[in-house]
Amino acid sequence: MLRRLTAPATTLAILAACATSAGSARPRALVAAPTTDKVLVFVIENRSLAQVKSGAPKLWALGQTYSYATNFKAITHPSLPNYIAMTSGSTQGIKDDAAPSSHKLKVPNVFSGAWANGRTAKVVADGMGTDRCRQTNTGKYAVRHTGWPYYPADRALCEKYMFQATYYDADVKDAKLANVELYALSNQHNAHDGSLKQADDFTAARIATAMNGPDWKAGRLTIVLTADEDDRKSGNLIYTAVLHPSLSHKVVTTPLTLYSLSGLLSDFGHSPRLLNAKTAPDMAKAFGLVVQ
Repeated sequence: MLRRLTAPATTLAILAACATSAGSARPRALVAAPTTDKVLVFVIENRSLAQVKSGAPKLWALGQTYSYATNFKAITHPSLPNYIAMTSGSTQGIKDDAAPSSHKLKVPNVFSGAWANGRTAKVVADGMGTDRCRQTNTGKYAVRHTGWPYYPADRALCEKYMFQATYYDADVKDAKLANVELYALSNQHNAHDGSLKQADDFTAARIATAMNGPDWKAGRLTIVLTADEDDRKSGNLIYTAVLHPSLSHKVVTTPLTLYSLSGLLSDFGHSPRLLNAKTAPDMAKAFGLVVQ
């Protein structure tokens, strides 16, 4: 039997205020099971679970409405090794935030894995400009927060499918989000250089855009909101929310990590889970998702 989700009025007001495209951001009727074949990931920077709870009311409300984890941890510090862990199942021994020229990784990753198995993968990079798969920082664009440029064997794919975020709205409208997609927020919008309030406003607006698109309305799209690491004061406990029209007020207590997220990205890419992701707690199972 189908159930209909009615989100709290405060959350609906938040989503309506953040929507950047026509129509309501109100979730549609629940699907019979949380079956999904596309995942869209947003990552904020250097914020703990407690910080998001107290300082990012829009993002916190989304987790409360759909689902969030109470025991989800990043792997290490600083940023880059966490993004590499997320995309390759290991930090690959990286302990810094250096550019791809210093870390030319010759290992499988979730992006190439998706393409090799008949699925699609993209990175949309906020603030990157027109230089696709850019290898160096520019303005508020930080290459360390994107993952894909660190795998040089993928350069051709990366240059084709990692592009500026101005394409995002059209991709949402035309149901062209990838099976595995990362929206790489700029340092102005991910709470790294800008405030947590700015990250809350901007990221919630980008999520509201996705919720106005056909992939979300059809129940195909799962949205994951997480952080790369905490503020070094909370044992690397970070806020992670999973949004899907079938999920309602779900709180996940299973111990999870960014390796669990890596495994989930491989699941959506129909590719084998990589390295530490093979043994990490299953994120799809924890949240009750059925990945097609």
